[in-house]
Amino acid sequence: MTVFRIGEAAELLGVSADTVRRWVDAGRLAAARDEHGHRVIDGVDLAGFVRSQSADAEDRSDASSARNRLRGIVTAVVKDTVMAQVDIQAGPFRVVSLMSREAADDLDLKVGSVAVAVIKSTTVVVERSAPAVGSRGRSSS
Repeated sequence: MTVFRIGEAAELLGVSADTVRRWVDAGRLAAARDEHGHRVIDGVDLAGFVRSQSADAEDRSDASSARNRLRGIVTAVVKDTVMAQVDIQAGPFRVVSLMSREAADDLDLKVGSVAVAVIKSTTVVVERSAPAVGSRGRSSS
């Protein structure tokens, strides 16, 4: 079984450790104590919590087949006469989109505005992250 310390869970979720502690204290996220007295969250419980949070998202559209949505802030917009590059910071993730200049203008995308990157792909490469020395996703016996 994989367990995460509060700080590790926070890093995975893109929130502060204090936010995760508040969720645990409020009973929204289950946690236990490890043999050293540190609060840990079971990986299965953390995954279930994340799924429940994404199901509650207001910006989810049931009118689309795309299920991968990352809400963030526009950090850069570079336009030429035909194309535009839009950078969005969604939590710890940078998403870069190339689109027509007309589309960027129609969406009124500007630095500082909130946008949702909707990702639909037939190919998604999944890599398993190697744990850092002495942390991240410990297996408990």
